[in-house]
Amino acid sequence: MAKPAKKLVIVTEKILLKKIAHIIDDSGATGYTVVETGGKGSRNVRSSGQPNVSDTHGNIKFEVLTPNRDMAENIADQIAMKFFNDYAGIAYICDAEVLYAHTFCGPDGC
Repeated sequence: MAKPAKKLVIVTEKILLKKIAHIIDDSGATGYTVVETGGKGSRNVRSSGQPNVSDTHGNIKFEVLTPNRDMAENIADQIAMKFFNDYAGIAYICDAEVLYAHTFCGPDGC
């Protein structure tokens, strides 16, 4: 049976990876997925997969499944307030359904 959830997606600069992961971990979320990404936005074109001198250039996308909208908004608000004035980034929330919810909820339930 599917369990309703919210999916928070954060696209930002790779240099923020550890700081954002820390915020997500501290929020109580059970995990996240991160992928390198590229694209075009208000701060011009950013690409991934190209050779770089530094491993901190480029963009990343976090996907975080949360049990409710409040947790997703809390994470997004913290990240936006701390980083989005100085770094490129966007966050959005989507409805999701989690299959095999026992791995999503953790040992104490949802």
